[in-house]
Amino acid sequence: MTSAERFADIRPYNDDEVRPAVDGLLHNRELLDAVAAYKFPRLNKYLGFILRPLARMAMAREVQAVQDIDTWQEVVAKYMRRMIRSSIDNLTFSGIEHLDANNAYLFISNHRDIAMDPALVNWALYTHAMETVRIAIGDNLLKKPYVGDIMRLNKCFIVKRSAEGVREKMKAYMDLSAYIDESVHTGHNIWIAQSEGRAKDGIDASDAAVMKMLYMSKKKSGQSYAEYVDSLHIVPVSISYQYDPCDVAKAKELVALREDGSYTKSQYEDVDSIVKGIIGNKGRVHVAFGEPLEGGVETPEDLVQWLDTCIANNYLIQNTNAAAVAMQKGEEHPSKPLLEERMQGLTASQREQLIAMYANPVHRQKQMQETN
Repeated sequence: MTSAERFADIRPYNDDEVRPAVDGLLHNRELLDAVAAYKFPRLNKYLGFILRPLARMAMAREVQAVQDIDTWQEVVAKYMRRMIRSSIDNLTFSGIEHLDANNAYLFISNHRDIAMDPALVNWALYTHAMETVRIAIGDNLLKKPYVGDIMRLNKCFIVKRSAEGVREKMKAYMDLSAYIDESVHTGHNIWIAQSEGRAKDGIDASDAAVMKMLYMSKKKSGQSYAEYVDSLHIVPVSISYQYDPCDVAKAKELVALREDGSYTKSQYEDVDSIVKGIIGNKGRVHVAFGEPLEGGVETPEDLVQWLDTCIANNYLIQNTNAAAVAMQKGEEHPSKPLLEERMQGLTASQREQLIAMYANPVHRQKQMQETN
């Protein structure tokens, strides 16, 4: 069985699958309506059905040269440039000098934004002439078929969070472990989050279960955990946003969970979060690449400790983070009005939660510095 066949249900599209997938997108009515609403917001309210052919023509022009993954990513790069100009005041990178373009890496990142976290890592690599990453995404994001096509065109592979039953879950984890292993050891960069789901409370903590999953497909190989994780060339990544476009929604969700005991997402809430994260104002953004792992990790718990320390210490504290800490102490800070503006209309509990989200990276960094 070939690799393409073995991982057919989770892998990104191959080059020969790109053009058929793109042609399918050009005839997806739901996507065309979304494009029409984006490009012609005023007219779309009254002439949506008429605008659909115009949207198809606009899309067709954009993707007419797309024949493989590389040409698709050139189209994505154009939109990334536009997005960066419109929603980021200043984008900076550090640590990329630690990376070798001839090596493949497993980037393990803190996770604040569904789409932007891996996209910004990709942008750093792309602008430094390095291969972009294959991106782990949960199958909860693929409820709309056209979203799944777009994700798999953009080198995303699927994490089956919806798997039920012990046997099905074990197979999903084993396939995921094997796919990551094969990718890195055949020269392909991988991006995964340090824990399942976003750190909505601003506390970047790695999940030991994720670190155990990495080794699952190698347990019977005779290779030790320490030897194997070294071979993955793991790079910790810390991404910090001055503003989180989804901060209010996250605060409301966390308060609902704490006070009501539950929170029910709307059907396409994750897709809405993707859109808000992409187009929303992010202010200053910094992506810090840590030095690749070189020994010293014997167990999944060791890897968690190393990652958490690196991610916290490399996190660039923004003025909004510092202002939030001052607000918790009842002190003044020059950037306090920036957070006050974002909290308009929130309840006291929601305001407290939003402040904590911005303050927690500072507390986490201090904690890691004191314990290491």
